[in-house]
Amino acid sequence: MAGLLCVLLATFGVAAMGAPAQAADPVTTVTLSFDDGNADQMNAASIMKTNGLQGTFYVTSGFTNHPGYMTLADLQTLAADGNEIGGHTVTHPDLATLADDEAARQVCNDRVNLSNWGFRVTNFAYPFASLTSSTKTIVENCGYNSARGLGDISSRFGCNGCALAETIPPAEPYEIKAPDQVDNTWTLADLKKTVTQAEQNGGGWVELTFHHIGTDGTDPLTISPALFGQFATWLKARPATTLVKTVDQVIGGTLKPAVPGPVATSQPGENMVTNPSLEAISSGVPQCWQNGGYGTNTAAFSTVSPGRTGSTAAVLTVTGYSDGDAKWLPVQDLGECATAATPGQTYALSAWYKSTAPTQFEVYYRTDLGSWKYWTTSPFFAAGTTYEEASWTTPPLPAGASAISFGLNLAGNGTITTDDYAMYDAASIPPPPPPAPGTNLVQNPSLETSGGGALPQCWQEAGYGANTADFSASAAAHTGSMAQTLTVTNYADGDAKLLPTLDHGSCAPVGIAGHTYSMRTWYTSTTPTQFALYYRAADGTWTYWTSSPWFAATSSYTQAVWTTPALPEGATAISFGLNLFQNGTLTTDDYALYDTVGAPAP
Repeated sequence: MAGLLCVLLATFGVAAMGAPAQAADPVTTVTLSFDDGNADQMNAASIMKTNGLQGTFYVTSGFTNHPGYMTLADLQTLAADGNEIGGHTVTHPDLATLADDEAARQVCNDRVNLSNWGFRVTNFAYPFASLTSSTKTIVENCGYNSARGLGDISSRFGCNGCALAETIPPAEPYEIKAPDQVDNTWTLADLKKTVTQAEQNGGGWVELTFHHIGTDGTDPLTISPALFGQFATWLKARPATTLVKTVDQVIGGTLKPAVPGPVATSQPGENMVTNPSLEAISSGVPQCWQNGGYGTNTAAFSTVSPGRTGSTAAVLTVTGYSDGDAKWLPVQDLGECATAATPGQTYALSAWYKSTAPTQFEVYYRTDLGSWKYWTTSPFFAAGTTYEEASWTTPPLPAGASAISFGLNLAGNGTITTDDYAMYDAASIPPPPPPAPGTNLVQNPSLETSGGGALPQCWQEAGYGANTADFSASAAAHTGSMAQTLTVTNYADGDAKLLPTLDHGSCAPVGIAGHTYSMRTWYTSTTPTQFALYYRAADGTWTYWTSSPWFAATSSYTQAVWTTPALPEGATAISFGLNLFQNGTLTTDDYALYDTVGAPAP
């Protein structure tokens, strides 16, 4: 029997025992990834859902809910459809250019933001595919399982002679290789080839990176939904050995705890501005300073030597002005340059300047996500040919804010030179001594110094209700060359008035709780008028306080005089002005406010 078996094997070969299994076709894995969290990527999400595909969306969390970017609801929709949410830093800087602590804040805090929204965040993509060995360590220490670069897999667009696919698992999980990012020069054939060249050469992992999927964008990193749809349909129909997976499905690994980046702090009583005198220079620009502005104008930024102190001051020249503004600002980052501030606190801002046009502080704050938001402006400071100090105290910093950036701006053609900036927690600054008895507490009381626009420096328009109020300068002054005229028409209700600026700095007249004040103004009016009074409360808010008796209409300058009740507890400043409660015209000049202790006679 054994001999017969040997004869059969010799006669028919090994086929008598069954043919050997064919080698399995190589597996090619494709990942569709999307950088930045741009709103038009929802077009791709819809196309992928139709084709039963999922992708990885690397999100810049600080831009979420901003115009042009996805909303939190969009991200939740992506996750619910099986897509992966990955990290891409808070505000998309070039990580290789940052100090390690700042890079860690960008990488770690982005993951914290996304994790706090309930997403499983395990993989990262480097902005601009820019990284160093330190950056890779930071990404790993922030709890990510992988990080993707770009441009090191061969395609028609670069890296000739490189590998045709990444390996699974990658040899360098914190520097995953991928083709160049897809832009508007890519065709359907190019997209297909990145897949087929891997399929035909041993398989592997091909991660394609998209930025914009739309038809109305000018960004060259945009392809049309039609092209993306054609590719997705083709990809869905590939053989079973070509798989479409998210990065998380390829890399795997556990979900590690979210780790916040290093916290930047400041000490009470220290100047919170980094490089305040602009002496440290990096690449020709004061270190930790940046250009800012918006609107239609041409802004030229430069430095000049010497400065007010030291060897450097900053110069800004605006020409071709139509609208908007321009300014130098401390760099709006997560802590390397922008020093931490505390919600609810007020901050004393100052800078020395000389300018051919009025200027004001423009102030921004960092949100709890790490992005930056316009906050407020100070009153205007007058133009001057010699250095003057602009100083102003902010309102309380809003809830969730964590830092401040500010600068003196130009909102018109002109030149401004600035130096010696400072920012202090106002609580750390001893209050100034009370003004000497007999001091007129009103700034620019005769309205001679012009501010921004048509109003005098340290003065503002005010009013409420349904009426039309027009404020204008008048040469019919009581003294000097300037008065202010208020004309009310179309009156239905409410009032209008000119007031010392309701600020937190040098314009609003200081007040002491419990003291009474003598207020005075020269006026002409076609109708009766009265003082309307406001005070600044201990929390920094301004509150209507009271009003005086009426003063009669008069065609020649007459002085309105009235003494207030005691200033309420906690109040720190007063603002007051004569109002119009009906149609008419009121011209005012030469304001005064005195503490009744030591007040001169009217």
